[in-house]
Amino acid sequence: MPMIDAYAAPGTFADPHQLAVDLATAVMTIEQVPDIPMFRKNTAAFVHELPADALANVDGDGNYVRVQVLTNAGALDRDKQLAVVRRLTDIVAAAAGDPSLADRTWVLLTEAPEGGWGLHGHAHTNEELVAAARAEIAELRAAAETAAT
Repeated sequence: MPMIDAYAAPGTFADPHQLAVDLATAVMTIEQVPDIPMFRKNTAAFVHELPADALANVDGDGNYVRVQVLTNAGALDRDKQLAVVRRLTDIVAAAAGDPSLADRTWVLLTEAPEGGWGLHGHAHTNEELVAAARAEIAELRAAAETAAT
């Protein structure tokens, strides 16, 4: 259930809400978690507009985007890391309508330590997250079977 934060200068994105949806959807898809409410409702992106003078490189250029993806430990193997960075970079450039922004987009992958992932007021371990997902899947299956009969 990743949390994604995208930081850019004001006006970089015409539709920040759609960008947030696209970033969250991409990470959930690449992560390959089950398409259940637990993951759909808790994989989210936040688009932050920083004042134009609040970001710069060494030369003073401020036309960069930073995307930080926080996942639970071990959620992304190497292939998934590569896919997340490529896909989020492409999404950012498309959302800005500026293909060259791909060269100025930083994607940071960060893992929460075991037990450092809070949801529903509880700091979950990976094992607890897996158990919660399995329980939700079982509940959904049972409800679907009941509805079919």
